[in-house]
Amino acid sequence: MADLLVEQTQEIIISKTFPTKPKLKSKPKTPLKTPESKYWSSFKSHQISNLISSIPSIDFSPISPHHFAAANSASLNLFSSHTLSPVSTISSSDVVTSCSFRCDGSLIAASDLSGLIRVFDVKTRTPLRRLRSHARPVRFVKYPLLDKLHLVSGGDDSVVKYWDVAGESVVLDLYGHRDYVRCGDSSPTDGEMFVTGSYDHTVKLWDVRVDNKESVIEVNHGNPVEDVIFLPSGGMVATAGGNSVKIWDLIGGGKMLYSMESHNKTVTSICVGKVGKESGEEALQYRILSVALDGYMKVFDYAKMKVTHSMRFPAPLMSIGFSLDCMTRVIGSSNGIIFSGRRKAKEDVGESKVGNFWALGSVEEPQRRALRPTYFRYFHRSQGEKPNEGDHLIMRQRKVKLAEHDKLLKKFRHKEALVSVLGGKNTENVVAVMDELVARRKLLKCVVNLDDEELSLLLGFLHKHSTMPRHSGLLTGLTRKVLEMRAEDIRASDALKGHIRNLKRSVDEEIRIQHSLQEIQGVISPLLRIAGRR
Repeated sequence: MADLLVEQTQEIIISKTFPTKPKLKSKPKTPLKTPESKYWSSFKSHQISNLISSIPSIDFSPISPHHFAAANSASLNLFSSHTLSPVSTISSSDVVTSCSFRCDGSLIAASDLSGLIRVFDVKTRTPLRRLRSHARPVRFVKYPLLDKLHLVSGGDDSVVKYWDVAGESVVLDLYGHRDYVRCGDSSPTDGEMFVTGSYDHTVKLWDVRVDNKESVIEVNHGNPVEDVIFLPSGGMVATAGGNSVKIWDLIGGGKMLYSMESHNKTVTSICVGKVGKESGEEALQYRILSVALDGYMKVFDYAKMKVTHSMRFPAPLMSIGFSLDCMTRVIGSSNGIIFSGRRKAKEDVGESKVGNFWALGSVEEPQRRALRPTYFRYFHRSQGEKPNEGDHLIMRQRKVKLAEHDKLLKKFRHKEALVSVLGGKNTENVVAVMDELVARRKLLKCVVNLDDEELSLLLGFLHKHSTMPRHSGLLTGLTRKVLEMRAEDIRASDALKGHIRNLKRSVDEEIRIQHSLQEIQGVISPLLRIAGRR
């Protein structure tokens, strides 16, 4: 009776077997994708490639549906932010350098290399005003955020001009920059204050109410300034120049708060983007988006002072824009390609239908019919339901699929299992089987019982993999034992002698490499010590 119980117990233990698995590889630590990275990656990429030259300026309309304009050669192209398709084209007499929508989205101003600024009606594309006073090319033009009657411009004549659009006249000529004025932005809180950046490395804050026509605050970026923007609070500005983006506190008198230097080449354009939902706490999470000639777009969280996302594009980038509804991101490149991205949202589905019934209130979702035993769907209910956080899951036990060598190990046919796995091409499985045989104390016995052909397979494997650092601890010792135990068989066979010669060459080559590495280490170690002291 006792013997019968022992046999049944052995059968139960033997039947519960697990496949031999190779040891886990040491994987490099890769950062997990953060929720913010997932947010920026959710913008579905789309290329607009039918343009002929670089895109120096992009601007979004401040009103829905937030069309965007892109300056391209001697034209101003308008695109839909929903379909990313062309809407209209406004022609100019010279190469357009900058564009800006008015706060109501009905007018757009464009500057060109001839020094002319023209104001167009967005719907009819009719030129309404011609503003000419700059002696050289105009590099930027900007409508103040809270003003419909004035414009700010700057150009290669180093003069900043404040325009009366209706009268086509200059209200103020602001002198102070000593080189090309390349960029500017208006304050989001005060329509009579704006900031400009120049190639003389300076950024100046202007107030048109000041009598002496001098700048209120001046800061030095340290490089030619390519772009400058106000941050949403109105008390800070961000400047781009060289390979850095710097943040300045205007309320604190122009104190630099942080310098981000994550780009490898010149930063050409920056803008403000918003992360999160349309309401709630996440709606206040603003980011600075920067693009550079190195082809990278960087997302900078200026509250935590760190880069939160990076994206690579196959061309030098010249301009960037982000829509106010946080749904569209557009980047202009130097080769005429616009890399646009549209984020998917549930609100996009049936948007036009909701607009038609706006006066009647929200559109109710269609109600599903109640389930009855006469419906086929009744018998498949709840099969697609996902578990909640507190639910206890009962997983169905899957049948373990065993490889050929695992089946042989289960039957204690050790030598056949070793030969079977040696005939395959998976190095990890061979080492795993050898580890299992070492644990069972059967590996050396298998080596003794191998015939010449099987021994040739083993020597060939040792020749290829015995010098690999991951497996050298096991395979080097096994090689030594094989040479001791099967020396006579190796001397009697020319094929086995050939494997031994190849194995010797591999070991000699590995020793030579190790000696070279030691010499290099001897040269580098003193240099590292000296660098550590500094």
